[in-house]
Formats: sequence, structure tokens, C-alpha cells
Amino acid sequence: MNAVPSTPSAHPVRQVVFAVYPGTCMLDLAGAQTVFWCADRHLRLRGLPGYALVTASIGGAVVATAEGTLLATASLAAPGIHPDTVLVPGSAEMASAIHALGPLVDWLRACDARRIASVCTGSFLLAEAGLLDGRRATTHWALCERLASLHPTVQVEPEAVFVRQDPVWTSAGVSTGIDMALAMVEADHGNELAMLVARELAVHVRRAGGESQHSKQLALQAGDGAQFDALHRWIAAHLASTELNVDTLASQACMSPRNFARVYRAKTGHTPAKAIELFRLEAARRLLQQSDRKLEQIAEEVGFGDPERMRASFLRHLGQSPSAWRRQHA
Repeated sequence: MNAVPSTPSAHPVRQVVFAVYPGTCMLDLAGAQTVFWCADRHLRLRGLPGYALVTASIGGAVVATAEGTLLATASLAAPGIHPDTVLVPGSAEMASAIHALGPLVDWLRACDARRIASVCTGSFLLAEAGLLDGRRATTHWALCERLASLHPTVQVEPEAVFVRQDPVWTSAGVSTGIDMALAMVEADHGNELAMLVARELAVHVRRAGGESQHSKQLALQAGDGAQFDALHRWIAAHLASTELNVDTLASQACMSPRNFARVYRAKTGHTPAKAIELFRLEAARRLLQQSDRKLEQIAEEVGFGDPERMRASFLRHLGQSPSAWRRQHA
């Protein structure tokens, strides 16, 4: 993956440069890198130009990731580095590491790639280079406030899985780099290839850029809520049912209705009714982003029953109607 073409025209491919540094998070790098590697393989099987992947660093030394993996890297100053896309992964220690990464920030500032992107806290390096000034961007949910505080000209979107504002792309925490890389492959080569790659990598749900990086089901698993994991999977598969009441859920959990309602709220922080509403809201958001179904169809499919109930839920939790939310995020 680290071979560098000798000249810009040596290979009619898009060169994707992964700019790494000591402490790089391995999954930030490997998730997106594997998407492009898989897409390249399918393109070459079709006799089409694909992607040339280059892992590079300032100086071209061996770089240790945060997890201890040693990466052999090319130098970002090598003659063969002519990136179409630059991707900067994040680091768990970005707050302390960024001060030592001035040369990388300078390189990013001078880079003339068609597309520059970050995964997770890599956005802090793009911000330091001035690439996010006046732009929308995102980063790991836990550090969105810090990014906004350090760089007040950046319009930080804490809910987004990734944000595309050409020529700069930013993604949220860790695994969201996979979603962003799939969207890049789609932008370059179409939806069919992106979906083929997603299926091959066994991506469970291909998330759109405006989708929340917070999973309601995952949030309900926090703390002692994991006791109801099986129930939550069952709820997610039966959202359209009109019988998702306390009696039905208690029966599914093998508990009495009274005990179930008490224990569920204590373990998850939500009443059963509120949890079901959040599940339906999340499912509706996904369908609004990824399909052209009418509001009536979506409301029926996720169990709201009618558009007005769905609208009320959107206004209560998101502050805008489903139609407005679709226009902004689809």
C-alpha cells in the first residue's frame, strides 16, 4: 500500500495519501484505507483505473500508532507524492500532540489536492492549517465543543457522521471514517461500487453524512441498560407494530408489566414509551436521508402511524419538521 508512483502520470489512478504521525489511531486509518483498497480492487477487475494508496509522514520514518502498530511510511516530500485525496486520521492524544505537528500542518496548508479529509480528531489539524475557516465541519462528539472553542470561525456540526463541503470533508469519531470513505467512492465512481464495497466489508448500515453519530440503541445499552439488549433488537425489528406497549414489551422481556416499567426506567433512564419514540425517530431520520419515500409511507413504516405524530416528535427532539430536516440532510 505504500508504493509511490514515480511521476504523476505513471499510473492513471487517483492517488490517496494517508498523512500519519506518531500516535495515529489505527482504526481511523485502516477503516478508510480498506474502503479505498477494496474499491481499487473492484475497479481493476473491471479494467478501470482505481486508487493508489500511499501511507506517508513528515520525513518518511517508521511511525508508531496509538495502539503500538509500526507503520512503514513514505515521505510526504517524496517526488512521487501527487495526491488526488489527502486523508488525515485522528489521535486520542491530539490535544497534546498537535503542538509537535507543525510541519504536517504546514504541509496541509500548502497542499493542492483535489480533496482533503479528516477522520475523528484529524479535523484539529485541518483547522490549524486554516482549511476549516468559514466551513462546516465535524469531529468526535466528545471534542466538538473544544474544536468550536479553539476555532470559532468553524461551524461545528456535533450530530453529523461526516460533513462534505468541497474540497474539504470531515468525519466524526473513528468508525465514521468508513462512512465518509464510502461516500467518496460513491462521488468518484457511483452508488453501485460504493454499495458493493459496503457489502463486501459487511457494513451493517451505510450511514449518510447528516445522520447522527449517536445511536439511540447504543445509548440505551450504556450502564446497566445492556440487560435489555435483546429486547432493543426486537423493538428495532418491530417498529411498525401497533402493539409496542408495556404489556407486550414486558412479555418479551419475561417480566411482569409493573416490574418491567420500573426496572427499564431505572436501567436505561427512559420510560418504555420514550425509548420506542427515540427508536422510531432514528429510523425515520435514516429513511428521510436515504430514500425518497413520502412522509406518509415513512411514518407508517417506522410506527408513528401518521405524519402529524412523526412531525410532533421531530419538532420536540430536533426542532424542525421532517420535511425541513430532509432538505437539510438528505
